[in-house]
Amino acid sequence: MSSRLSVRLSRLLNMIPYFIAHPGISAAEAAADLGVTTKQLMGDLNQLWMCGLPGYGPGDLIDLSFSEESIEVTFSAGIDRPLRLTSTEATALLVALRSIVDMPGMVDPTAAQAAIAKIESAISDGGSVEGGGPGQAAPRRVEAPAVATVRSALAAQHVLRLVYYSASRDVVSERVVDPIRIVLVDNNSYLQAWCRQAEGVRLFRFDRIEAATELAEPARPPSHATEESAALDLFQDDPGVPLARLRIHGDYGWVLDQYPMHRLAVHPDGSLEVTMRFATLDWMARLLLGFGAGVTVLGPPELVAAVRERSHAALAAYEEAELEEA
Repeated sequence: MSSRLSVRLSRLLNMIPYFIAHPGISAAEAAADLGVTTKQLMGDLNQLWMCGLPGYGPGDLIDLSFSEESIEVTFSAGIDRPLRLTSTEATALLVALRSIVDMPGMVDPTAAQAAIAKIESAISDGGSVEGGGPGQAAPRRVEAPAVATVRSALAAQHVLRLVYYSASRDVVSERVVDPIRIVLVDNNSYLQAWCRQAEGVRLFRFDRIEAATELAEPARPPSHATEESAALDLFQDDPGVPLARLRIHGDYGWVLDQYPMHRLAVHPDGSLEVTMRFATLDWMARLLLGFGAGVTVLGPPELVAAVRERSHAALAAYEEAELEEA
């Protein structure tokens, strides 16, 4: 499932309980609460109107009475019922919640920890499912002040002033940004925002935000930067994200269709020279090794070294295994 579809599915699943709790709310008010445009909301309502229980007859489908002035649920098809989790599902949810609490900025840690405590209590009769030992609660996470400020500004749609360390340039700079959303990439959380200094969308990794100040000014990122499609191309041309330069063998041209690469040149032998931005050195090295001889790393030097080191380690492991078999 694409990230765009999964976001919409989550929104649709939350809509029925929301409208049951807010009968008669206007489309404009609901759209503001749900973080979508009025046009998107009306499209979602039309989609929900065709969903329901197997059989899909008039008595099985979700029924709504809606216009831009008022929205009401007349038949919920059971979506308003409390979710019941099996022990396995609850344990999986606990693992997911604990993982996301470790990602700065993704959720309010206090709310997540409260949910963890409730789930633990429900499935273990008050005892802790995980933690330091029997009867011990898992240690509570304390959110960094800068992270809390970013989440607050995003919720209030206020402009932020950031003090940010750029690892690619090894400099600390001050930026004024209009926050757009928080995203998770390769186990790192980022603030996606319109940077007024760069006049473009940029990603700011939470663990590199040294300080954040919420300003009273309302955030007004350009409309093209807030579209859902913009969230799918996370790295765009962000100079703060490392850039790999690669040479792709002619038989591996399909790689360009699978990964966000920018073509620079086509060589006489049919090989392609491309660039690709990446989040972490470790992830990129593992990806490139999977292509074998089909892709050659041209830069940056640290990526070349990482790929070479992993290649040598893999060859050494094979040689050692052959010696043991002999």
